[in-house]
Amino acid sequence: MPIAFKEWAVTVRALAEGEQLITLRKPVIRQPGKPVRLAHERFFLYPTFDHETGDLVRESHQPELRRALEEGVWSDGEPMLGAFTSGAPLQPPDRVRIRAWAQVAGQFTITDPRCVDALSPFYVWTSDYAEKRLGWRRHQPLHVLLLRTHRIPRPVTVRVRDEYNASHPWVELQRDLPFEGTPVLSDAEFERASEEIRGITREASQPVLA
Repeated sequence: MPIAFKEWAVTVRALAEGEQLITLRKPVIRQPGKPVRLAHERFFLYPTFDHETGDLVRESHQPELRRALEEGVWSDGEPMLGAFTSGAPLQPPDRVRIRAWAQVAGQFTITDPRCVDALSPFYVWTSDYAEKRLGWRRHQPLHVLLLRTHRIPRPVTVRVRDEYNASHPWVELQRDLPFEGTPVLSDAEFERASEEIRGITREASQPVLA
């Protein structure tokens, strides 16, 4: 069964539109002296709706919060935008729309908040939120994933199972999905952005071998 990576719905939307190229994570398990290894390097993007507050997204991308609600389907009606962005517990949708998949094109670990801020053109969150991700579990560096995202030809609606709502970042989708579709950025656009991202992280980070 295909593997999907869970991210906030607004982040998935931004990745699928080419407005975001990276995601920032803290490693779940890191063995001393060994590089971080990602469990999967190619995966579908699974939108989640937990703890998504409006003040975590830059003002220029606030309209994307309402559009992000389109990534879920609720049998009793779409939740109000205010409830969605308040950070309060939200009833999981009955189904979610899978519209994109991603290939990891680069991995880095960083510890410098200035590097997080310099990467801000490549994500839609506020810099304050991104730096909070760096500060969480301060003894561990921040894991930066550079993603080459592809939109699949037609969004696929997937029924949400109870196990999909667990805290683990990976879910195994119970239906076949092909890794096909169009890159959200052209080769030239992605290469230019990748070089800039690598330049930002080169001095302040350590590359992670896949």
